[in-house]
Amino acid sequence: MERSVGSAEFDLYKPSASRVYDYLLGGSHNFEVDRDVARQMLRLAPEAAQAAAANRHFMARAVRYLIDRGLRQFLDIGSGIPTVGNVHEIVHRHAPDSRVAYVDIDPVAVMHSQHILDGNPRCAVIEGDLREPLSILHDPQVRGLIDFSQPVAVLLVAVLHFIPDEASPAGILTQLHDALVPGSHVVVSHASWPPDTTVAVRQARQTYDRTHTPLILRTADEVTALLQGFDLVEPGLVTVANWRPDSEAQMYRNRTDRLPALAGVGVRGGAGPGAVNGRPSGASAGS
Repeated sequence: MERSVGSAEFDLYKPSASRVYDYLLGGSHNFEVDRDVARQMLRLAPEAAQAAAANRHFMARAVRYLIDRGLRQFLDIGSGIPTVGNVHEIVHRHAPDSRVAYVDIDPVAVMHSQHILDGNPRCAVIEGDLREPLSILHDPQVRGLIDFSQPVAVLLVAVLHFIPDEASPAGILTQLHDALVPGSHVVVSHASWPPDTTVAVRQARQTYDRTHTPLILRTADEVTALLQGFDLVEPGLVTVANWRPDSEAQMYRNRTDRLPALAGVGVRGGAGPGAVNGRPSGASAGS
């Protein structure tokens, strides 16, 4: 069965990666078909919920870092279902004048975001596909909110691992890079191969094959290659729990090794303070 959301259609019987993620985070904006996938993943890899939470906490730390660096414009692509700790909640708590544009391919995520943000003049929500970055960058709502002649923070949190190689994720990053001025930043987290890839882990990854966006695991070297043109700030590309950890992040260390996600923040332009030259620190191929 399909139902309309605005101009979009969504299939109630097809699970969505963003709604599965919402369930793993303890959210309520998901359907039974999404919960089935999430529960199957949890049976195979019980730490999946902790991995989702660790990724979410990384995003929050990265956003606070960018605010401290003076960033006031945020473009969150693959923003997912609204849940506690949204980007606009973090930035407006610390920098009320900041502007946030959310983009997601899932019409349900867009619908809920529009409902939450209705009447907020410093936020916008559009339905968009990361595989078509120029459409996002030239969208009238995005352009009406984000000034690309000034530094922008582009968030690609837990989304690039849904872009297959044939869709050229490196080319997507290049187009985003070329549209940004020096001083802009990109925030990335990406699911990776664990040191010990068991049958259960492979089956957990395969649960996403039921969605419109199968999960693509990449090594540290492969993720680094996607970020050509961006200088990684300290500590480079590391697991999400090890990127500038705070007390919350500490509890996820050694608990998500079977489902690792790599994380990094890159800056467009010269090396600048804190940039890591060469191989990212704290990461190795397949980590």
